[in-house]
Amino acid sequence: METNTKATDDGRKIVLSGIRATGNLHLGNYYGALSKFVRMQDDYDCRYFVADLHALTTHPDPKMLHENVKDILAEYLAAGLDPEKNTIYVQSDVPEISEMYLLMNMHVGIGELMRTASFKDKARKALGIGTPAEGEDEEGIERQIIGNQTNQRVNAGLLTYPTLMAVDILIHHADFVPVGKDQEQHLELTRRFARRFNSFYKTQYFGEPVNFNFGGSAVKVPGLDGSGKMGKSEGNCIYLIDDEKTLRKKVMRAVTDEGPKVPNQEVSEPIRNLFTLMELVSTPDTLEHFKNAYADCSIRYGDLKKQLAEDILKTTLPIRERILDIRNNDEYISKVVRQGAEKAREAAAKTLRDVREIMGIKKF
Repeated sequence: METNTKATDDGRKIVLSGIRATGNLHLGNYYGALSKFVRMQDDYDCRYFVADLHALTTHPDPKMLHENVKDILAEYLAAGLDPEKNTIYVQSDVPEISEMYLLMNMHVGIGELMRTASFKDKARKALGIGTPAEGEDEEGIERQIIGNQTNQRVNAGLLTYPTLMAVDILIHHADFVPVGKDQEQHLELTRRFARRFNSFYKTQYFGEPVNFNFGGSAVKVPGLDGSGKMGKSEGNCIYLIDDEKTLRKKVMRAVTDEGPKVPNQEVSEPIRNLFTLMELVSTPDTLEHFKNAYADCSIRYGDLKKQLAEDILKTTLPIRERILDIRNNDEYISKVVRQGAEKAREAAAKTLRDVREIMGIKKF
């Protein structure tokens, strides 16, 4: 069977991205991905999904899982993703993904899954195993995970997470998959699984998707805690749904330093992070004003934070208003996901039929 990796009928390349249904989207999601998704929706065949199956690895409360899916859908739409231009769907609404996940697992080794950095990290945390000691080899960590004698357990879904991610991508024959550094290993596994499938069945059915930086350098949106990037699990976020009072309070509590002691002193990491946020939301002259104030030791961090909060609100408040409107419109959300599922299933069903036939699973 010939390869099915090609642009869509209108010549556009396929872009795929998903986000786990584990909470609201934040400023990092918006500037790192969502705002770019909006700019590219006319030039690519874009397919965006809410990964509720992936979220099951953390055993979320069923009611909360449903609400999280609804939140992310509303936030996708409020940020500017047009359901007429993009395929927007919920992962579990495409049952072909689950079946292909089973089939693909037949070509995936336990060892290579256990060696993924994300699995080892999450498994250690789940089992209460401390960070690796200096000089401790990888096999030692794996033995601790396998030989764990506590009442805690690591679910198989967490182990096979890379397989499900690979299926999400390959079932659509995606050309580009925008991923962060923490997901690059999973994308490389996707390419490996595609090559293995092709080699085993002597076909060129699957192509190899590549990372996508939207034609420019990646944006790292820092958190408010003075170091690292903004992330849900870090507790350093500004959420798109935050109201004005909450957002101002968060920004005013952002970590700073003692202030510059000498002119042209090197900018510390916490202040550099605030300047980075200001680069995203403020005018160039506003940023320049505060940088100059830092350089001549006249900066007042309270003024900096007040201005930063004001400028962030100019971006987030209109989005928040749209989120609330969309979230209260169940009929519209249902229409969007039904339409998205129909489009996603059309492509997924074709791939699954081909994969079943290639593997010898045929109807009599």
